[in-house]
Amino acid sequence: MADRLEALTDALLSAARSAGATAADAMALDGTAISADVRQGRLEQAERAEGVEIGLRVFVGQRQACVSASDQSARTIADMAERAVAMAREAPEDDTAGLADPSQLAKGWDLASLELTDPAEDPSAAALEAGARAAEAAALAVKGVSQVEAGAAFSRRRLFLAASNGFAGGYARSSHSLSAMAITGEGLAMERDWAAESRAWGADMPSAEEIGGRAGDRAVARAGARRPKTGAYPVLFDERISSSLVGHLLSAVNGMSIVRGASWLRDKLGQQVLPKGLSITEDPTRPRLSGSRPFDGEGLPTGVRQIVADGMLTGWTLDLSTGRRLGMQSTASASRNVSSPPAPGNGNIALTQGAHSREDLLSDMGTGLLVTGFIGASINPNTGDYSRGVSGFWVEKGEIAYPVNECTIAGNLRDMLLAMVPANDARTHLSHVVPSLLVGGLTLAGE
Repeated sequence: MADRLEALTDALLSAARSAGATAADAMALDGTAISADVRQGRLEQAERAEGVEIGLRVFVGQRQACVSASDQSARTIADMAERAVAMAREAPEDDTAGLADPSQLAKGWDLASLELTDPAEDPSAAALEAGARAAEAAALAVKGVSQVEAGAAFSRRRLFLAASNGFAGGYARSSHSLSAMAITGEGLAMERDWAAESRAWGADMPSAEEIGGRAGDRAVARAGARRPKTGAYPVLFDERISSSLVGHLLSAVNGMSIVRGASWLRDKLGQQVLPKGLSITEDPTRPRLSGSRPFDGEGLPTGVRQIVADGMLTGWTLDLSTGRRLGMQSTASASRNVSSPPAPGNGNIALTQGAHSREDLLSDMGTGLLVTGFIGASINPNTGDYSRGVSGFWVEKGEIAYPVNECTIAGNLRDMLLAMVPANDARTHLSHVVPSLLVGGLTLAGE
């Protein structure tokens, strides 16, 4: 990507040196995004955005500061560097701040194998509108659907990162998406549900008709929802929302949470956190996924790692700074934007799938709750206490009996994760591959 983005990062680093920085890194982004939303058979909104953003992080010894801008003029770049250095000189010292050692940096990555950018032509605004209209029409064709909102979007973005330690690299990414939200009923009896899909390559997208029809079917299935019984019951988290449970675990093992002591897993390294036989694997090398990348936000090479192996917690998610604070190596997990320093984050995640279908788990649970949607949340990061408003379906004798809403489930994440049973229905094209999850004995507050 020897183009203007590389030239911008070169100019930023040069300006930082001239302003007195002892080290620096720079990021430049450009991109295009277009979208179209339709409602009641009419185009409700169409947008197109194009822009360039630049960011500079400077070090003066072990003091750091970040600045960003959307203007790329030479004067702006010089002013950014001067202001960043002045800010760094006033910042507190941080003995963990600093760039990667050159020996740690990514070299010679195979960008083509990641297939992050669609080789086809960008879709036009008219094509996006047509897709949204098709999804709306398919949802409205479902008997019982009264209203639909649908939207389609496309974006293409390029990134280039360079640093005074010698790192320089960039990549491009594309994204196609289409969604539909359908409503059934009227007044206080209204219920809604949705369907959405996103892919890096347009050729991998399902049809607009399939997405719209799915949204309509889901909404109609929720007609007549009522509150379930209060008590302790097993809960099956549908595959659409089950990744949130794994997300709570990932937040708890994030290096920032561990450094701050604000994690309900802070004392569980090397201990069992999931049932034996289950693992959580991070793989940023999977092609055509939003969480894939050849290097992290500090220029370190990404690779496959197990966060949980056979139920045992193997390590934290770390960038350079949190790793230094904990006396550990970075896991090449740094994420960042143009206006802030790196922080640890996760990309592509996969939980071990189970041996049985979702229907098998419904049958096994007997009487309980199938959760398909969340409303709000209360999660205590220190204790893992868990409480969420939910909607879904009441299950009796292993069969869906009726839709439910206005209820709350509660438990503790430690107990929930240790007892969960996965189905085998995870969609492997997602960045977070997590199947439906059955958890027993949660407290359900209904009527």
